[in-house]
Amino acid sequence: MTKAPGPTRILIADDQDDVRSGFRLILGSQPDMTVVGEAADGLTAVRLARTLSPDVVLADIRMPGLDGLELTRRLAGPDVPDPVRVLVVTTFDHDDYVRTALRDGACGFLLKRSGPGLLIEGVRAAMAGDVLISPQITVRLLQALVPAPAASPGPASLTVREREVARLVAEGLTNAEIGGRLFISAGTAKTHVANVQAKLKARNRVGIAAWAWENGLAGPIARE
Repeated sequence: MTKAPGPTRILIADDQDDVRSGFRLILGSQPDMTVVGEAADGLTAVRLARTLSPDVVLADIRMPGLDGLELTRRLAGPDVPDPVRVLVVTTFDHDDYVRTALRDGACGFLLKRSGPGLLIEGVRAAMAGDVLISPQITVRLLQALVPAPAASPGPASLTVREREVARLVAEGLTNAEIGGRLFISAGTAKTHVANVQAKLKARNRVGIAAWAWENGLAGPIARE
């Protein structure tokens, strides 16, 4: 779907009023984002997505009427002629949920406890055609989703700073958080991430994380 000029238009689908309100405040505070609609159930979300044509739909998984996985399939699935970007934001990180959502076209899978920074970055990643997954998702699952190439570059192919950045990406830090940890600007951190991605020929940040785990730069992330 081609991005229209102006702020990213977002539809929030979640059956909890306080969650929708919180997301609306977080996203509405960003100058490049606006919330154009809300839905408390999956069927309403599908209807609003087709009438409002949002750029991104935030979808909870467990909703009445139609769950977020089926909503994702209907709006972003491989057979949809004009797919909508669907970013799943949920409390549940079951492996089957993640696999099903990504298989059926989701452009990210975030846990609600990941915080506002990752929510904002998830929307921006979706608009950039990238995929963002919360760091609490298991290492095993991410490695299965993004298998390393047969000739994956080793740690020596990156500079010391780039290895640090790759390790922090594997921990699930945003560009701003990486900048804070390394005492550099968010823009510089973004440049380092882009350089690492190019050197590793990784499709996205998940690919960087999988490479870091496989090369011993990061340890498994425990579930909360």
